[in-house]
Amino acid sequence: MKITRLEVFVLGDGPDIDPDKGGVEPLACIRIHCDDGATGLSEVFRVPPGVVQATVGGPDTHFGRLLLGQHITHPERLWQRMWDAFLHTNRRGWEIIILGAIDVALWDLYGKSLGRPVWELLGGVQRGAFQTPVGTKPVVTPYCTIVSDVWGGEQMFSQQVARAEKLAGLGYRAFKLEPMMSTPHDVVELARRFRKSLGRQPTLMIDVGYLFHDVPTAARVCQELESCDVYFFETPFPVDSPLPYAELASRTKIPLAMGEHGVTRWEFLDMMDRGRVSVVQPYMATCGGITEAKRIVELARMRGAVVCPGNWSTQILGAATVHLAAYSPITPFIEFAPAEVYESPLRQELQNAGFPVRDGVIDLPLSPGIGYDLPMEIIERYRLS
Repeated sequence: MKITRLEVFVLGDGPDIDPDKGGVEPLACIRIHCDDGATGLSEVFRVPPGVVQATVGGPDTHFGRLLLGQHITHPERLWQRMWDAFLHTNRRGWEIIILGAIDVALWDLYGKSLGRPVWELLGGVQRGAFQTPVGTKPVVTPYCTIVSDVWGGEQMFSQQVARAEKLAGLGYRAFKLEPMMSTPHDVVELARRFRKSLGRQPTLMIDVGYLFHDVPTAARVCQELESCDVYFFETPFPVDSPLPYAELASRTKIPLAMGEHGVTRWEFLDMMDRGRVSVVQPYMATCGGITEAKRIVELARMRGAVVCPGNWSTQILGAATVHLAAYSPITPFIEFAPAEVYESPLRQELQNAGFPVRDGVIDLPLSPGIGYDLPMEIIERYRLS
C-alpha cells in the first residue's frame, strides 16, 4: 500500500448552531488515500481549517512532501519520519496536532492492511487478571461532558442536572459537570445538586475550566467537594505552569486532571512529575496521535497515574479514543460529548455513525482499522467551503 493522495475536507454545523450549545465549529478532516483504494480517516480538532488545508495536500505542501509515495508500514515509522523533519521547526502546537491526526489515519490504514482492529495492534487488551473483577468483560466506559447554555446560578444548576438526569435515563453511567465562569459557591452547589438528584451511584467529575488563580481558594473548594465523591477535578488553574497543581494536590484527596491541550509525551511528563497530576487527558490527535498516546499510557502507568482521554469533539475522534482505551490498562473512562442533549444535528449524525453506547458502555470494536465509516451523505450535507 502506497500513499497517493492526502485529502482535506471541512465539516461543520454552520453559523446558525451556537458552539456553546454543542454546535460543531468548522472541523478539518483528513483522509489518506492509497494506491489499492484503501483510505484512512481522522479529524483535526482545534486547528484552523485553513492551516490544515495549507499544509496537507500535494507534494509541495508541508506534510505532502513527507508522506506522498510512502508505503504503509508500521505507523511509528512514518510518525518518526515526520517528527525528525520538524527538528528545526516547532514540535509543538498546530504542527504536532496535524501530525497526530495524520497518525490516527495511518493507524486506520495499518489496521485495514492487516485486517485487525487498531487496539489489537497496539498490544491487545492489557488488563491483568488480578486487576479485573471476576465475571466482567473488557468494555470502554464513556463519561458524558455536560455544559449549559448559561454559567452560574440556578439556570446552570437546573440545566446541567436535567441533562445528567436525561442521560442517566439512557443508561450512561458517568458524568462531568462544568461549572465554568462560576463562583466557588456555585461549583460546590452544582455538585451537591447532582448528588441529591442522581444519588451516589453515577461517577461524577468536575471541570472548572481554568477558573482559579490562587491555590487557597481552589483548596477550599476541593475540601467541600470531597463529600460529593468527585472522581477528578479538572483544570482548576491555567496550564502554563504545573506548580499550582502540585501545591493543590498536596491539599486535597480529589485527583487532579489536565491535558486536553497537551502536546507530546514531554508535556504530559511535566504534568505528572512536576504538577503531580494523577489523571491525564490526551486528545488522540492533539497529543501527537495514537502513537504518542500509547507512549503517554506507558509513562502514566509506571507513575501510578490514570489516562482518561479527552474528546470535546465528534465521534470521528471518539472512535480512535475507544481503541486506545481498549488497549490501555489504566483507562477507566473516556470523554464523550453526548449528542442527545445538544442542538447540533452534525454531532448527532456523527455519533449515530460511530460505535454505539449500550447500557452505558462501548463494546470493543471488531472492524479492521479504526472502524469508523463516515457516510458520504454526511460529508455532502455538512461540508463547508
